[in-house]
Amino acid sequence: MTQENLLSQSATPLPPSLNPQILYSWKAPLRAYKKRSKYILRFYITVALLLSVIIFFLGDHILIIPIWSVLFLFYVLTITPPPEIENRITKFGLETAGITLRWEALSHFYFTSRFGFEILTIVTHGPYYFHAYLVIPRDSTKKQVMKILAEHIVYQEKPTLTLTDHIIKWLSYLMPDDESPAGSETGSKNDKEDRQIAGIKDTLASFFQKRQNSSPARQSVVPNE
Repeated sequence: MTQENLLSQSATPLPPSLNPQILYSWKAPLRAYKKRSKYILRFYITVALLLSVIIFFLGDHILIIPIWSVLFLFYVLTITPPPEIENRITKFGLETAGITLRWEALSHFYFTSRFGFEILTIVTHGPYYFHAYLVIPRDSTKKQVMKILAEHIVYQEKPTLTLTDHIIKWLSYLMPDDESPAGSETGSKNDKEDRQIAGIKDTLASFFQKRQNSSPARQSVVPNE
């Protein structure tokens, strides 16, 4: 066989199970997902309206457009189930969703819980501090991933959550739960959603009350006779 024929032939790809560069791999959803009730649209509209009222009174009307855009994005991500992807830990770093994170760029990792899933958070070095979120489907997978990652980067047992993590956690707590059969459970779920929305209204009402109390009071002073 000539050299030209050898160069023209395509190489047979090595199966992942036999690839010596892959230390561990697992399949999981692209993001944590939990089925929500049909009242989730009402929840998002309520939050968008209340935030729009706050922005309107603060005077920054241009911010109303991105608020509705972001909440629409959250709504689409909530009702759309994520695809399943394969995450790989190799000798060079991590591969997830078509992105390769090399070991020298990674700083530390930690685990959090969201929607009943364990979430592996990988943080890169500064100045960007990029965060990658990987779903861990099982405890056995968590143990294997922790064992391998701890040999390369720092493991934080008590992580320092970012502002984004706190916002996601707050919104997850306020969201209505998944759908259940009709009956008493549905009635109790509706009551819970009403209490959650009422809690948001009370919080915003106290916010406006504080603003009014902090502003100079316009009171008429009656002179003493």
